[in-house]
Amino acid sequence: MSRPFRAFKALAPACWIATIFLTSTVSGRAGESQYIREHYTKHEYQVAMRDGVKLFTAVYVPKDKSYNYPIILMRTPYSVSPYGPDDYIVLPGKQRTRYFHEGYIVAYQDVRGRYMSEGEFVNVRPYIPDKKGNRDIDETTDTYDTVDWLVKNVPQNNGRVGISGISYPGFYTSMGIIDAHPAVKAASPQAPVSKWMGGDDFFHNGAFLLSHAFDFFSGFGWPRPVPKKEPDPRFNHKTPDGYKFFLEMGPLPNADAKYLKNGVAFWNEIMQHGAWDAFWEARNILPHLKNIRPAVMVVGGWFDTENLFGALHTYEAIKEQNPGARDTLVMGPWSHGEWSRSDGQVLGDIDFGSKTADYYTDQVEVPFFNYYLKDQGTLNLPGAFVFETGGNQWHSLDSWPPKNLEARDMYLQVNGSLSWEPPTGSASSYREYVSDPSKPVPYTSEITNWYNPSFMLEDQRFAATRPDVLVYQTDPLKSSVTVAGPIAASVFVSTSGTDSDWVVKVIDVFPDNTPDPTPNPRNVRLGGYEMLVRGDVLRGKFRNSLSAPQPFVPNRPTKIEFMLQDVFHTFKEGHRIMVQVQSTWFPIIDLNPQKFVDIYHAQASDFQKATERIYSTPQYPSHIGFGLLRKSSSEK
Repeated sequence: MSRPFRAFKALAPACWIATIFLTSTVSGRAGESQYIREHYTKHEYQVAMRDGVKLFTAVYVPKDKSYNYPIILMRTPYSVSPYGPDDYIVLPGKQRTRYFHEGYIVAYQDVRGRYMSEGEFVNVRPYIPDKKGNRDIDETTDTYDTVDWLVKNVPQNNGRVGISGISYPGFYTSMGIIDAHPAVKAASPQAPVSKWMGGDDFFHNGAFLLSHAFDFFSGFGWPRPVPKKEPDPRFNHKTPDGYKFFLEMGPLPNADAKYLKNGVAFWNEIMQHGAWDAFWEARNILPHLKNIRPAVMVVGGWFDTENLFGALHTYEAIKEQNPGARDTLVMGPWSHGEWSRSDGQVLGDIDFGSKTADYYTDQVEVPFFNYYLKDQGTLNLPGAFVFETGGNQWHSLDSWPPKNLEARDMYLQVNGSLSWEPPTGSASSYREYVSDPSKPVPYTSEITNWYNPSFMLEDQRFAATRPDVLVYQTDPLKSSVTVAGPIAASVFVSTSGTDSDWVVKVIDVFPDNTPDPTPNPRNVRLGGYEMLVRGDVLRGKFRNSLSAPQPFVPNRPTKIEFMLQDVFHTFKEGHRIMVQVQSTWFPIIDLNPQKFVDIYHAQASDFQKATERIYSTPQYPSHIGFGLLRKSSSEK
């Protein structure tokens, strides 16, 4: 079956859009650049770390000498360009511009080994718990040394520092609050990288996020023998169609053989570490988020393809490992870093009824830093400030997930229905499909060679029509249902092969008479719209352990369980709840040969069709576990 596509929409890599806080080429921001030039003096420093390596740091200091100002520090691997004391930044989003208007000293730093900073760059550099002397460095020491230098050397500072960053800079922010310098009073890791093999960026439950990883590393991580101002190279796919590009690329070894040519060391390291091992354990920041003294506000987006896991688990790790910590979670209806570059009212086809990102910036983030760094205003942030999609409203909760959720299971029935009642069918009650790696299910209907940043709420009707996607749905709901927290997939499956991927998607089906949006430039038809609420994947051989893969016994019913990431969503009265199950999700997820092999060294001959079955019997009751919210007692 041919896959439907909408008109091509060119998309720059979202992680770069979200995390390059400054650039000299952003259009439409000349006025802000002029404001900064008129009100700030730019300084450039090479700040020495304890081991002697110097890190390039651009610091913007207010020209008004009437006050002492707090410092906002942002550390990035994506360049603090433009370089030169007379070349001022142009900021890409309201959130970042506000700190200049609010009266802050704003400091940007190229991290060790990137752009104009000296030293060796190490991806997600491991934390060293027991440091011995000045040669043991990590991102905590580089942050500490930078803060120490700034408060001692930058004029007009008030001795207080805040740290912030989105995505990879969110990782540096998280590292900066471990063993933090006493001057660091507040920090905001936003969509932070946390556990790359566990659920962030490049792996979900053992499955490899191919298009994201390739497009990221094909333009990031190339050798840099000496400091440089020039940007990283951008890979030319020579087609706007990522589905076509990656299908023609073939097995994973071809990525290096055809394109990277042994030029990106970390890509090859990934290929050698396809299961959880000491390499990945060393790069897991979550166990080290202890001894946190600054106030922390973790920010994420419910529709963040890259670091939804990082935001949720960073918040959770800080909360659990630091009793009494000032730890707040903010989750909005955003894609990756979208809160820093749009007003947050519309994502893809869905309108959230208000400018959620503007509200967050004005009423949450800026007041957070002003309170802790300037003694300005009052702060009434709850344990979790979260946006409910579907209902389109903000909630103040004591913590996340809400404490009093009712656990309910919704069962997949052999007739394609979805209900709260367990199945009653015979032992042979199952539905099946043939999964063909040569004709995988696309993850999006868009034509793009990056990932579609709005695919995590995209209309799934393009997938529901395929014979290799099973669809289960309820009758129209007689009353609204609000689900909160993680979703658990517990499914009994079998495969004719010895390995398989299992993709489970939870979908909100709109009534057929839902009116189209007004205005409607994209010609969206909301009647019957199948909005993806949450979807995720399990690489079947990792069903019991990420470190010890196991083959399937062909055609034997086997239980698989995995957690889909958290949601906060209301399925309204008259809507339906749908679940789709499939075994390919391409090219956001690489192809499983459906044969128990090392996929990172697989050959074309290893790939095979497989017959996949989903069981719905009293013995094998496949179901989805939800937490149902009782609003009256969960909110403040």
